[in-house]
Amino acid sequence: MANEALRSFKPTTASIPPPGVSYRLRVPDGTPVHLHALNPLAFVLRSAQVYPNKLAIVHPDVKHPVIYSYAVWAQRIQNLAYALIQAGIQPGDTVAFIAPNIPAIAEAYHGVLAAKAVLCPINTRLTHGEVAYILEHSEAKLLFVDHEYTHLVKGAKVPFIVVNDSGLEDCPYEQFLTAGRKFSAERGWAGFEWERNEDAPCALNYTSGTTGRPKGVITTLRGSYLAAVANAYETGMNRDSTYLWILPMFHAGGWTFPWAITFAAAAQICLRSVSYPHIWNHLINSGVTHYCGAPTVQIGLINAPLARRLEKPVYTIVAGSAPTAHLIGELEKLNIQPIHVYGLTETYGPSTKCYIQPSWGTKSLEERAKLIARQGIPFATAEEARVVYPAKDGESSDAPLVDVPKDGKTMGEIVFRGNIVMKEYFKDPEATRKAFRGGHFNSGDLAVWHPDGYIAIMDRSKDIIISGGENASSLAIEQELASHPDVLEVSVIARSHPKWGERPMAFVILHPQKAEKWAGRLAEFEKDLKAHARKRLPGFACPEWVSVVQELPKTSTGKIQKLELRKLVAKL
Repeated sequence: MANEALRSFKPTTASIPPPGVSYRLRVPDGTPVHLHALNPLAFVLRSAQVYPNKLAIVHPDVKHPVIYSYAVWAQRIQNLAYALIQAGIQPGDTVAFIAPNIPAIAEAYHGVLAAKAVLCPINTRLTHGEVAYILEHSEAKLLFVDHEYTHLVKGAKVPFIVVNDSGLEDCPYEQFLTAGRKFSAERGWAGFEWERNEDAPCALNYTSGTTGRPKGVITTLRGSYLAAVANAYETGMNRDSTYLWILPMFHAGGWTFPWAITFAAAAQICLRSVSYPHIWNHLINSGVTHYCGAPTVQIGLINAPLARRLEKPVYTIVAGSAPTAHLIGELEKLNIQPIHVYGLTETYGPSTKCYIQPSWGTKSLEERAKLIARQGIPFATAEEARVVYPAKDGESSDAPLVDVPKDGKTMGEIVFRGNIVMKEYFKDPEATRKAFRGGHFNSGDLAVWHPDGYIAIMDRSKDIIISGGENASSLAIEQELASHPDVLEVSVIARSHPKWGERPMAFVILHPQKAEKWAGRLAEFEKDLKAHARKRLPGFACPEWVSVVQELPKTSTGKIQKLELRKLVAKL
């Protein structure tokens, strides 16, 4: 990571903190001595106080690399907060951000909170129309946009500031921060007051909107604080850790890792895009200890030309779908240790973890993989996750929830309650009411509950395949098909069938090293894969159709978009 550009980089003058800087904000009048409202802004302030000269954030793989210590970075965050206030941002206002993984959006996760505003990170892969809808629905008062994505805000009614991602004085974003420093009149952190209400909105994260318009998820200061603490603890992060940004910071609030990293006083490396050469360079040379990624991202990682066994273990937080036995085995060969977590945007990202038991070490890879693939048990700060019988038609939303037996067989819906659950859907009380059936957040994920208390997802309710009256889990089918040695990736959806109603259809990407083997013989591969499935699955769950494809449609986090596959099948 050490290169000439980084060694010669100097922060802007406005980014240099004054001598003897204090990191204390004013406490609201009347606050009880025994109470301090939880706020994740506290993490970066503490890290700057304790480790002022420690590396906070570095952005190396760009034309103008930047590197900031915790003291300098905290000053930049302070400048941003003052600049927002000078621009007219009031407490509770929404500040939107469209950017890849760059230092500016990481700064916003703290600076917006210091101004008592609400951060709304927006997916860079959305269309112009989708961005326009979110900007209007969120009631954003100000927008920051990376220079690569200005086309998404053409004609926007919201005033916006362009981020050139250079760290240089001529960048409009840097000029905005400089104006904030001047406006502060060197009042420092004492010019801000802590938010009295820890239940106040912290972020507004929009769901993917696969079933209609995206919904705005309101998270709170308290929930963000506790989720960040849990993520740092559950992944073993500390001041010696270095986190690599592969997961988009805009996705579900970056799973609260923008705050988890600063809670641990760890370092973070920004990547503008998922570049496997850059990723492997940092895994090998930059002391990376942690990163997050969906299984599809991990598959690209293990098959990259630079892939090799690492000298020290690296911990990867896996979510989005369960890792297969093959993937776990390949990661372990590279000394990359998977930590399987589960959650949704409505649960601040990860909310449960598959806690690995010592006794699993003696089991075969296949057996261990099946255990690790489960979604596990809630974080210590998350309170509760249950598997309950799904709602019946016409049932009141106030009807008590009934747990399914912990037999590993009976399917129900995962529900959550507690600290790490959203406050509400923004401006959508009816959707909130439906989601909070029975006093819990209803996830829409179907699962079984094992005798050891571990939850295991079987499918999304909309992805279940009903074949001849039997419910087939697309996830279970994918797990078994992925065990075929020539399969790199697979996704299974329902396709209408004249006799059985629905039957599974599998979309398969062949392993690069096996593609030549089946060139011109895809019909034979289809027979081979079906024979493999029949040995492992009941007849109603075996794929009726197999389509070999070059790629699968994916979200910004690498999650396969089954909706796009359904659209494709509907045309057949």
